[in-house]
Amino acid sequence: MEKFYNALRSSPIKRARGGWIAGICAGIAQKFGWDVSLVRIAVLLSFLLPFIGVGTYLVAWLLLPTTDGKIVLERFTGS
Repeated sequence: MEKFYNALRSSPIKRARGGWIAGICAGIAQKFGWDVSLVRIAVLLSFLLPFIGVGTYLVAWLLLPTTDGKIVLERFTGS
């Protein structure tokens, strides 16, 4: 599992600090140089699609590392 987590840590998108909920939108906006409000609106619109928006957001929250390399799934599994 360590290889998997190291591969996730090398992801170009990180969960950013200062985000409203999990920092996903802030991280995406920071990576691509977009306005965070537009990313949040796009994510909220994706929540209208059954399971796709919320499911994708939850997966991103579990798998995307924070800027300091912490991964939520890794903490849940105790690895």
